Amino acid sequence: MAMAVAHHRESSSGSSINKHLDAGKYVRYTAEQVEALERVYSECPKPSSLRRQQLIRECPILSNIEPKQIKVWFQNRRCREKQRKEASRLQTVNRKLTAMNKLLMEENDRLQKQVSQLVCENGYMRQQLHTASAATTDASCDSVVTTPQHSLRDANNPAGLLSIAEETLAEFLSKATGTAVDWVQMPGMKPGPDSVGIFAISQSCSGVAARACGLVSLEPTKIAEILKDRPSWFRDCRSLEVFTLFPAGNGGTIELVYTQIYAPTTLAPARDFWTLRYTTNLDNGSLVVCERSLSGSGAGPNSAAAAQFVRVEMLPSGYLIRPCEGGGSIIHIVDHLNLEAWSVPEVLRPLYESSKVVAQKMTIAALRYIRQIAQETSGEVVYGLGRQPAVLRTFSQRLIRGFNDAVNGFNDDGWSLMSCDGSEDVTIAVNSAKNLTTASNSANSLAFLGGVLCAKASMLLQNVPPAVLVRFLREHRSEWADFNVDAYSAAALKAGSYAYPGMRPTRFTGGQIIMPLGHTIEHEELLEVVRLEGHSLAQEDAFVSRDIHLLQICSGVDENAVGACSELVFAPIDEMFPDDAPLLPSGFRIIPLDSKTSDTKDALSTHRTLDLTSSLEVGSAINLAGGDLTSCHNTRSVLTIAFQFPFESSLQENVATMARQYVRSVISSVQRVAMAISPSGLSPAVGPKLSQGSPEALTLAHWICQSYSYHIGAELLRSDSLVGGGDSMLKSLWHHENAILCCSLKSLPVFIFANQAGLDMLETTLVALQDISLDKIFDESGRKALCGDFAKLMQQGSAYLPAGICMSTMGRHVSYEQAVAWKVLAAEDSTVHCLAFSFINWSFV
Repeated sequence: MAMAVAHHRESSSGSSINKHLDAGKYVRYTAEQVEALERVYSECPKPSSLRRQQLIRECPILSNIEPKQIKVWFQNRRCREKQRKEASRLQTVNRKLTAMNKLLMEENDRLQKQVSQLVCENGYMRQQLHTASAATTDASCDSVVTTPQHSLRDANNPAGLLSIAEETLAEFLSKATGTAVDWVQMPGMKPGPDSVGIFAISQSCSGVAARACGLVSLEPTKIAEILKDRPSWFRDCRSLEVFTLFPAGNGGTIELVYTQIYAPTTLAPARDFWTLRYTTNLDNGSLVVCERSLSGSGAGPNSAAAAQFVRVEMLPSGYLIRPCEGGGSIIHIVDHLNLEAWSVPEVLRPLYESSKVVAQKMTIAALRYIRQIAQETSGEVVYGLGRQPAVLRTFSQRLIRGFNDAVNGFNDDGWSLMSCDGSEDVTIAVNSAKNLTTASNSANSLAFLGGVLCAKASMLLQNVPPAVLVRFLREHRSEWADFNVDAYSAAALKAGSYAYPGMRPTRFTGGQIIMPLGHTIEHEELLEVVRLEGHSLAQEDAFVSRDIHLLQICSGVDENAVGACSELVFAPIDEMFPDDAPLLPSGFRIIPLDSKTSDTKDALSTHRTLDLTSSLEVGSAINLAGGDLTSCHNTRSVLTIAFQFPFESSLQENVATMARQYVRSVISSVQRVAMAISPSGLSPAVGPKLSQGSPEALTLAHWICQSYSYHIGAELLRSDSLVGGGDSMLKSLWHHENAILCCSLKSLPVFIFANQAGLDMLETTLVALQDISLDKIFDESGRKALCGDFAKLMQQGSAYLPAGICMSTMGRHVSYEQAVAWKVLAAEDSTVHCLAFSFINWSFV
């Protein structure tokens, strides 16, 4: 009996377990059921309860499966998909880390060899110092690479060229992977798995040299094809032409190449060079493209413009590309140049003697460009307005090329200088042959106009961060631009000659809206469309938009980039933004000058900004006297400005006068801005006068705090923050968490002061602040609230404004919980000096 009961219990327990398994997660699905579930998963990976019930009703083959089981299946399916993606990602990361580890180990081996060589040199020098009678020359352990000259006369001798090519290959490889050049890590560029690559510059060798190593997810042949097309990625390359090509061993080729390089400023001639380029495959499967200069006087196809170029030398340079397991390539890039610094003004020579400049413009640019193409190929890059990455990249290249053409003004492009007495600070160049006809829309042609006129100038900036200045110029266009002049160029481009001089009257509000199009992978370059808001003054055009659209490229806004060039280049464009739109680029380029020596004779006064155009001559020794001598730690940079304008033949003189005056006004505005943003220039902590007729900042801070206490009955600043000296109140006010702004009592109140939070809220600076009126920052409801309480404010001395929305100068909405307004009284005579506002708990919406 007991055995029967036990058997009954076991049977009951077994049936219970089987029932639990049937109702639990252990369910076998047929192939048809899985296929049906997969179809739904592809459309909706996470269906709702109603969708799952609907699925069971619609698919009879799933009728024997409970809704809970369907839910579990989708959970497991999502989990498997997540695991699969994570496994794929980890495999990719592992391959990258393996390749980078190999690269770092090779770099470590190279550095060990370099250390051994330096120890050898050190021992040799010690021996020389202790041997008075020994020769003083040292040739055995010198790390300086000397390059024998090879003439263009060898061009007709294939055997001679092959010998030069093999010699170039050996010297290039010794630089790329050996110790032929004393490489040091480039400041600010730290290697690592997530970095673009490993970057180094030369420390002591003839010429200037830079080196980069990196991992790129492209095949070697594709990389070589991209890099050999130098004009596509090297923005300073005007042209590259291959004159001779014949096959060499290992499936390689030998080419004779003529290259022209733009001058970055108006103060120096452009460069060109003849090179032999050797492409070959190594025994280990690597692909090499190496190059070196050939001496000779050949000027290439543009012999008419030969006088505008200085022949420079490329020492053995090139690209070593090695395939990686699992796809991708490891690439070594070496650029080694002698830029003939003697041919430029002395103040510009650091630009031609700096390995950092070569690294930023060529070496790093090449590696970044390849990585950009790789990411675009893989579909990782998303661009705006539905444009393909290649189209937007072409726009960027056209903007920079057009700006370079305007700065250089080559004769063979049709440019010629207008006659002047030689003392003009702004140079005017005219191109009557300029034709901007597009392939698909002849209505956009400027061929029927008189041509294009360019007004350009260069100036020296002292102690002004280029990245900060470019950001200011980009964000605060109203500080330097005349929108009616922009409208002139835009209307001429859009409608032809009949658009001016009788252009319809337009009032531009000064507002701009920046619409991003795309950016490079590290955000070092931004492409965007800028809309300048305008309204017609003619009654019949009251409802017609008169907005201007500019295509704009901005680069070099990262303050931590070493030796980077900062640019803001733009061109009027039709609002329809056609791919083949004609472009007349204008803008700014700021190049930092990193001097190799501390020559205090050429140091400038801290607050000095000089125009160089009329005072510097090529090759001359420059004396920049006139200011107080400062330490060599002050940074200098060269700003180049170029603006292009279309014109009719009959109006050339008028347009030239307008262009010269416009560029002079831009120079004046830039100088004012540069003085204000200079670290040693005007700042509220120093206590300057904020605007004409205003008290000093420290005095105004006392008035603001005393008036707040008088009208509100509370202290604006904490008492413990006022300990530490006479300017502690100003510092506390400057760093106050609430946005505090002061505006004048004119008929149109404009701001005269703001603390740091106020400037951040309005996205402006102290200089630009003084052109912002009070009504511009409030929305309609905010203006109504202010108008309703304005009488109370003037009568009682203070008022509380409810929560609302205001607008920054960049068009962003800012919310605040409350605003307090009060009259600021001058302590001397108790007169009302200005109105103050405190925006509490503000944030961008």
